[in-house]
Formats: sequence, structure tokens, C-alpha cells
Amino acid sequence: MASDPDRLADIVSRRKFVAATGAAGIAAVAGCSSSGDGGDGGDGGDDGESTTAAATADNQETTSGDEQASQVATDTLVGDGSSTVFPIANTGASYWNSNPEPGDEDYFPQEWADEYGTDMRLADYFATQYGWTESGERSVPPFRISIALSHSGTGIEGVMEERIDIGDASSTAEAELAGSDVSDEELDKFVDHVVGVDGQPIVVSKEIKDAGVTDITIEELRKIYRQEITNWQELGGPDKEILALGRAPGSGTNTAFLVNVMGDAEASISPDQRYGKNQQLQQAVATADNAIAYIALAFVQPDGQVPPIGLEIDGTLYEYGKNLGSKEYPLARDLHCYTWEDTSRQEAAFINFLLSDFGQEFFVESNNYFALPDGRLETQREKVAASKYE
Repeated sequence: MASDPDRLADIVSRRKFVAATGAAGIAAVAGCSSSGDGGDGGDGGDDGESTTAAATADNQETTSGDEQASQVATDTLVGDGSSTVFPIANTGASYWNSNPEPGDEDYFPQEWADEYGTDMRLADYFATQYGWTESGERSVPPFRISIALSHSGTGIEGVMEERIDIGDASSTAEAELAGSDVSDEELDKFVDHVVGVDGQPIVVSKEIKDAGVTDITIEELRKIYRQEITNWQELGGPDKEILALGRAPGSGTNTAFLVNVMGDAEASISPDQRYGKNQQLQQAVATADNAIAYIALAFVQPDGQVPPIGLEIDGTLYEYGKNLGSKEYPLARDLHCYTWEDTSRQEAAFINFLLSDFGQEFFVESNNYFALPDGRLETQREKVAASKYE
């Protein structure tokens, strides 16, 4: 399912640091600018009026490539949803919005410009493939992108209600909407774009791992979240109560855990505390001395306060940095960017950016997720190929 997990686990570079800090730096802005009126940068049209995300989609469908090529777009592409997918989409948006020039070694190294055979700025290069004119200016992309932070259910609902353009989700729309009154006909309107893979690990407080709990079985994990095992001493650890932490209902990470560990998206578990975002869950594990949690790969701190532990399943031990990207690992899951009914030219341009070799390295792998293997990558790229919008 995933590309070389051993190589991925060893990725530590200045580029990764820059990508992570860049994403964190604009998180508040992204969260505040995701309203239906287009947010920051969405009110600079010729008539001074802002455009909604829905109007953006309609406009892209009715504007010809020639008309688009005649001007730089002023509307904003709006995404919202999963805190797991957020690092990928938000880092991609920060690079796109900065529109760096070739030779900017932190954001658009010359080797990549040479690989693509271009002297255009980064967003300019990818946007012109879909009919936009290059701006040629730093921080002035052909159109802007705003990514908000919530959870998978919010992103999926936002796409359905056409309040946003792209819904980020770390579980499938079918799983998120299980038990709802959404019809099969409506489900068929989702267009699924897989942009990366998460090998969802199990993490504990540093004190617990240091005390000797380095792995557990999947059955022990189930019992912890059913409150059938409540003390670390039962697992060879210290005499401390287990603080079982989980994600909130509606989050893709929670849905994936229920499906992959408990066997049912509607299974009942009893965590001691729940959190709406991976970022909050990471902090809770880091500040406790007796916690366990299921979390996305991007939020593991292998040498810090949120270390991963191994999970034994049917005699195989799955460990961080070794085989969490294996297709046999049941907690491995696709990371989705959903569009609704169709994929507009604007949506396709950004999703193609995430799926590019550049995007897979800078936005997926640099955030500690697994890039898509070649076969799957080609399939996903075909869905948004620029040739479909000529």
C-alpha cells in the first residue's frame, strides 16, 4: 500500500522542518479564512465582491480555458476537514500561496525546477497546466487556497452541502456516513481523491514506554478501550491506571480505529477522554504519564513525549519505522480529498499539485505519511489530468 516505509522513517531534513513549521504558522489563518465568502484573498474580484466556494465551482465549470488564461483568478479554493489530512493539504496550500521562484532552496529547489523543465514560479507552473496565466509574483498565485482544520465528518458534510470545494477525510465517506439517512445515490456523488497513506500507530506516554511497555496485542488494545484492562501492571508496566484517550465521534481517525480494530464503524468503545483533533490528542498524551492513544503518523514523537509502541496482530509485530505502511497492517488507511459530483478545474489543479512527485515528497512524506506507490499514484493522477480540462 505504501512506498518504502524504512526510508520514510528516516526522513529528517531541513525541508521537513520548514514544511512543518510553515504549516503550523498558517494554521490559524487557514482556520479563520474558510468561510463561505472566500476568506482572505477571496474578495479581490474586478467588481470588489467576494465569491463563495460554491460560486467558485460554478464559475470554473462555465469559464472556458481561453477565458481563464486571460486573467489571474481572484477567488479562493476552500478546503476543510480531517486534522490527519490537514498537514498535507495545509502544507501544500502554504507552498502554493507563497508561489516561490525556482532556486528557492527551501520551497522550490532548482533541481525540481530543472526536473519539470520550467523557469516559472511553483504555483504558476502547476496552475498554467489548467488554463490560468502565471502571475510571476511572490505570494500572488493564480488563485489562493485556504485550508481549515476540523475533522473528517465536517469536511464530508461541507462538500455535500457545497459549502466548501474539497473535503479532507481520513476515513471513507461511506464509513463516516454509516447509519445516516444518506442514500446510495448521494454517496455516488462523492469523488474520492487519495493523496497519501497513514499507518495509524498506537502511542503511549513516554513514562509508560520507558517502564517497559514496548508492544501490546490487538486483543489487549480492544480490552483497554472496552475498560476490561485498566492498569498498566496487567501489561507488564507500572502500577498505574491506564488513561485511554481517543478521538471524537465524527473524526476519521476514530472511525478508522473502530473499523480496523473493533471491526465495526458503529462499535462502542469507552475511552476516558476524547479529543476533536490529533493536535489536541498529541498534547494530552505528552502531558500525561499513563496514557495510550490511537493517532495519525504525523503526530508521533518517536524520541519525545509521544512515542509509538508495537502492535502484535496474528503473530506479526507491526512497528513504527518498519512495517506500518504494509498492506497487511489493518490500521493503514488512505487519506482522502473529496470533491462533489465532479472535480472542477480549480480543484483538479490543486489536487494534481498534491499528487505530483514534488507534492508527494514535500507534503506527504515530509509530514511522515507514506507516499502512494506508482500504480496507485498514476490512477489518482488520471482523475485530475489537465487533458480533461482542455
